[in-house]
Parts: sequence; C-alpha cells; structure tokens
Amino acid sequence: MKVGFIGLGVMGGPMALNILKGGHELTVFDRSPEAIARLVKAGAKSAATPREVGAASDIVVTMLPEPQHVEQVVLGPDGVAEGLRKGGIVIEMSTIDPQTSRRVGDVLRERGMELVDSPVGKTSEHAATGTLTLMVGGNKPAIDAATPVLKCMGTDTFYCGGPGTGHAMKITNNLLATTIMVANTEALAIGIKSGLTLELMQEVMRTTMGWNQQLAVAMPKKAFLGDDSPGFAVRLACKDVRLACDLAKNLGFDALVGRGAQKTMEQAIEQGLGERDTATLMFIREKQLGIEVRQKAAEQRKAA
Repeated sequence: MKVGFIGLGVMGGPMALNILKGGHELTVFDRSPEAIARLVKAGAKSAATPREVGAASDIVVTMLPEPQHVEQVVLGPDGVAEGLRKGGIVIEMSTIDPQTSRRVGDVLRERGMELVDSPVGKTSEHAATGTLTLMVGGNKPAIDAATPVLKCMGTDTFYCGGPGTGHAMKITNNLLATTIMVANTEALAIGIKSGLTLELMQEVMRTTMGWNQQLAVAMPKKAFLGDDSPGFAVRLACKDVRLACDLAKNLGFDALVGRGAQKTMEQAIEQGLGERDTATLMFIREKQLGIEVRQKAAEQRKAA
C-alpha cells in the first residue's frame, strides 16, 4: 500500500520504520530534517508538506503532540485533506481528545475520506519492535482497510467502538497511569523520609492493593536507576492528563485527582523539566526532602 506518515518523533519514527519493514511504500513529513533523513535512508520518500504526503498516499498516519497540530496538519492549508484522494484514510494515532478526533473525522467524511483513531499504548521500545497496544475507533469498513498498516505497528489491538472511542480510551488510560505514577512518588518519598527502605516498601506492597505496574515495571527501569533521560516527556504526560480532566468537566464532574497530578507536572515544567522523562517527578521529591529512592545494585541488574 502507499502509506504516508507525519510525525517522526520518539514513537512515530520507529512506527514509520515498521511500516517500511512491512513492505509498504512510505512517504514521510516532519518538522525535523534529521528525522526525515533517517527514514529516507531506510527507504522512505520525503515530502515538503502534509498535502504532498496525502497526494502520494492511500493511507496517512499522523502521530503529533497536540490536538491543534492534528487539525492543522490534516485540515489546514497545505494539509493532508487537500492532497488525499476520495476514499483515502487518515489513521490518527496521537493522544488527543475525542471531540477533536470526531470533528476532524466529520470534515474528512464530508469530503469523501475516512478517519480511524488508533492511539497507542506501551513505550518507545515497543514502538521499535512493532508490539504496541492499539486502541482503535471508527467505522468498521475503514478499520478493515487500515488493518494491514496497523498490524505493522502493534500486536495487541482493541476495538473500542465508533469514531473517537479510541482516543477516549487512550486518555482514560493515561489519566490513570499518570496519576498512579504521581501517587507513587509521593508515597515512596514519605516512606523513605520516615526511615523505610525502598526494598521493604516494594516487598510489602506486592502483597497489598498498593501494588501497580508503575512500581513493578516503569519505575524500576527509570526512576529507581536515577535516570530521567528523555522517554515519556513530562510535557506530554501533562497534556494527556489535562485532556482527560477537560473531558471529565465536559461530562459534568471535576477530576480532582487528575487535576492534582496535572498541577504536579505543571510545577515540573515551570522548573524547566518538561522534556525530561516523567521519572524526574521522583527526583523533585528527593530534592524537596533530601532523600534518594534507588534500587540496590542486584535489583538494578535484575530490572535491566
């Protein structure tokens, strides 16, 4: 198939590469010349605008930071919709709100095109191996047509419902995952400052309802190793939680726990840490209390 890909960042770059490996003809666009060059070297063609990507493709994948970027890239001047043929499909894989997803999809359908929303779960490591979780929403015929491309990027696929439901699932998931992570940093900081060890807290929590995947998987790979090198950026996590909290407000209630997590990340961004991995939130607690939350050497090797 002729596929376009727009947004070649930490996740998008390896996802696009897997589409190439799947045997599809690929045309790419990104604001970063370096990101484009890496894909061209692997066999992709480059385009000067999103419109050119659309004109060269049957299906265009977008993987962008914010809802407004999706609207601009797909529907704006020189956008994908100006080049994509009737019957073409946009697979929107960014983390955006379902309202924007449905609004963009409605405009595309008026023009004879389709939008499939398929945001992703897991990490950049899974993006590289093509084993992402895909949360798919949209009309069934469009999803069926997009499936060969989706299979290049993910192995765990969940059909969430009609247009916008994939994005609703993603921000619901990220709200929960991020608030749990923020709660972990607070609880562990309290424990260490009170004289407990990380190992004791982990041992006890494994037997209680306090245990969670952030403690079991994510934090041992980053925070407990003292590593906040770029991964899932605080800036993006904050955006995801903000979108979920705004959705809650539109549905008629205040997501108070989510707003607390949002405020914590906004404080990190104010300190210039927006591009650091969310692990940096643990280190902020450490500095505030004069403590350190680290695994012992043996546990570090096991986690690695």
